Amino acid sequence: MKNLAKFSILVLIASSSQSPLFGQCQSWVGLPNKDALEEAHVLYRQFIKTEEYDKAFEYWEKAYKGAPAADGQRSSHFVDGRKIYLNKFKNTTDEAKKKEYAANALRLFDEQGQCYPNEKAVAQGLKAYEMFYTINSPYPDTKKACQESVSAGGNNTSYAVFQPYASIIVWQYQNKQAEAAEAREVYTKLNEIADHNIANHPKQADAYKQAKEAMNGTFAAIENEIFDCTFFKDKLEPDYRAHPDDTEVIKFIYNKLKTQGCTDEDPLVAELKGRYETIVAAENAERLAQHYADNPGDHAISLFKENKFTEALQKFEAGIAKEKAGSNDGNKLADYYFYMASIEFRQMNRYSAAREDARTAAKYRPGWGQPYMLIGDMYASTSNSCGSDAFDASLAVLAAIDKYAYAKSIDGDVAGEANSKINRYSQYYPAKEEAFMRKLSEGSSMTVPCWIGETVRLRLK
Repeated sequence: MKNLAKFSILVLIASSSQSPLFGQCQSWVGLPNKDALEEAHVLYRQFIKTEEYDKAFEYWEKAYKGAPAADGQRSSHFVDGRKIYLNKFKNTTDEAKKKEYAANALRLFDEQGQCYPNEKAVAQGLKAYEMFYTINSPYPDTKKACQESVSAGGNNTSYAVFQPYASIIVWQYQNKQAEAAEAREVYTKLNEIADHNIANHPKQADAYKQAKEAMNGTFAAIENEIFDCTFFKDKLEPDYRAHPDDTEVIKFIYNKLKTQGCTDEDPLVAELKGRYETIVAAENAERLAQHYADNPGDHAISLFKENKFTEALQKFEAGIAKEKAGSNDGNKLADYYFYMASIEFRQMNRYSAAREDARTAAKYRPGWGQPYMLIGDMYASTSNSCGSDAFDASLAVLAAIDKYAYAKSIDGDVAGEANSKINRYSQYYPAKEEAFMRKLSEGSSMTVPCWIGETVRLRLK
């Protein structure tokens, strides 16, 4: 009885100081064939180092079956066994064998976690990784492995699980096999794990940071669909605060928040909107200034519409010079000269210059009636001041009517306006009595006095 009690105490001491002694967690400590198992361990490890996995297998199998937990201090039999089985998996085309090797490799991940609980999180993460990238397990199976890895590991979950888990949940969401709520939950949990390790484990921070970036790059494919305004505010505001003067950052974040349903009443959005509108206005002004510098004719048209006629006239002259030195576009030149004629006539009373520019406009665009309509307006508007009496004024009216008639003869688009003006001014034909007194007959050629100087055929009322 005393010896039995002593043996029981020894067993309890051994059990409390190392992994379990029996079953899948058996170590070689205290075994009668300890030396043989250690020898098999050393031999297979040498072959593993040289990647001679087929030669390693026999010795590994002996060491593993005799002492799965090795010396109770290291998990190398589980880790190395996986390497061997995964190598076999990759190098066979026999589907039955592939299935067998994959099952054995996955089993060893589980056994490692059972025998060495402090390694369970890493083992489960690597298991999910190999299922996704090497074994190509069905997504539901790999997803389950990912879930078990996160459940077992918590904040200690291996970064190896991030990309497989993200890829699967994104694919399932896109194919209506997962809801937005589940995708958000996975995203949030994995990012919390990554952030915890980046902040608390400097040696692994870079690995977790890289894995987080890759994972979130995968989630980016669905984040617009599964997240709302609040998520994107939390995600993007730090970038804005870090780069408050970066116009591209401001524009991107403002547009993203608006796209994701944020309203202008939100303080951050309102702030961004003000900065955004200021930036856009400045950029538009810069682009417009450059456009006008390159296209003075367009600038002139804008100034004309703003009633800045003197500045417009200068820019039209610059536009004409640039166009003649460049493409010499007849339509543009016609427009520029016509605008100039309008300004000179209606705003500056420079009739001779206006007529000359109108004629030039007509030359650049044959068949265009508007320049002649404009000349007709010049003649009609100055008729009362043309010559010394009413008869001279009526000759100016005839000159105006001739221009309207010619305009509609070459351009049907102005016919309606031309007819209206012809009818209006026809009542101001020279009087027969006045012509008789001057010994003039209808059909005579007459020269209009004053600046007009046109030759007209006398018509009488």
